[in-house]
Amino acid sequence: MIEFQIRKDDFRVHRIVSFTTADSEAALADGDIRVRIEYFAFTANNVTYAVTGDRIGYWQFFPPGGEDADGWGMMPVWGFAEVIASKTADIPVGERLFGYFPPATQLDLTPTRITPQRFIDGAAHRADLPAGYNLYTRVNAEPGYDRAGDNERMLLWPLHITSFCLWDALQSEDWYGAQQVVIVSASSKTSIGLAYALDDDATAPPSIAITSKRNLDFVNKLGLYEQSVTYETLSDVDAAIPTVIVDMAGNGEVLGRLHAHLGDNMKRCIKVGLTHWDEAKPGAGVIAERSKFFFAPTHIQQRMQDWGPDGFAKKTASFMQQTAMKSRTWLRLRKIDGLQGLADVYEDVCEGRIAADEGLIIELTP
Repeated sequence: MIEFQIRKDDFRVHRIVSFTTADSEAALADGDIRVRIEYFAFTANNVTYAVTGDRIGYWQFFPPGGEDADGWGMMPVWGFAEVIASKTADIPVGERLFGYFPPATQLDLTPTRITPQRFIDGAAHRADLPAGYNLYTRVNAEPGYDRAGDNERMLLWPLHITSFCLWDALQSEDWYGAQQVVIVSASSKTSIGLAYALDDDATAPPSIAITSKRNLDFVNKLGLYEQSVTYETLSDVDAAIPTVIVDMAGNGEVLGRLHAHLGDNMKRCIKVGLTHWDEAKPGAGVIAERSKFFFAPTHIQQRMQDWGPDGFAKKTASFMQQTAMKSRTWLRLRKIDGLQGLADVYEDVCEGRIAADEGLIIELTP
């Protein structure tokens, strides 16, 4: 077994930890399963998990192994795994799963609330964490499942589910009376997913992109935004009309300038991501009383109560299929070999040097 671990107090510091065969083949508890992680996606979203690891509890999902594990953690990733050992009759060896995993070669899970389609990991250390992150999909039971779509699914599903929830939340509030939706860090895949949703909704206000000079051409070519401006030209955003900001960047200085520019017409600022994690300090000019943090798992739980799990799955599956197909026109998949390959590109992800149209897939050999 091998794990990719990072320092909790400085997540740019990382290491690869290998365990003995005996550790990897330790006795499995009754009711548990052991999975071999096949491949997972890696994006700036995973860096956000590390930045907010203590605040939201991401470090609790997958405690690292090793004798000197104090101060180290494993940021969660989304991927696919195969069951290689099972001590529950309901989950056979050979079954494949989609869900939340550590950047590691294997993991033990405690399936509970098992249905033919899914189960919840009932491990004690995950009991108080958001249920959406503890759910594993049994993909072999999905009608029409095609393994050829795995790459887009693990890369885009975790991001576009947030996009869907943002669109749904904005719509339910009648866009807060806004006549434009300004999306900060518009080249991010979550931003693009939201832009797809807004573009398909005839009732939605137009979306305005804020992006870097480097990504301006890419954002314009998407054809989703009515206007695109750079961080240096924020004053080009129309301040004369009511505006909602969806902030994927977390750059306090940029947000402060934008709030000050919009003034009373800044109706709501919804803070989502931290693509600019190193500039996340609050900025002068931010209107705190009209700003709020959006946590997608909370919205998911509410909609699952409102629509039922099957209703939620049906609505989101349709959206995901559409956005995955649309994304194939610009998304370039880049395969990375193993956890050492992840280590080689990790700094580039942390520093935002991965191209906006590129998606990293980490493949783990058996």
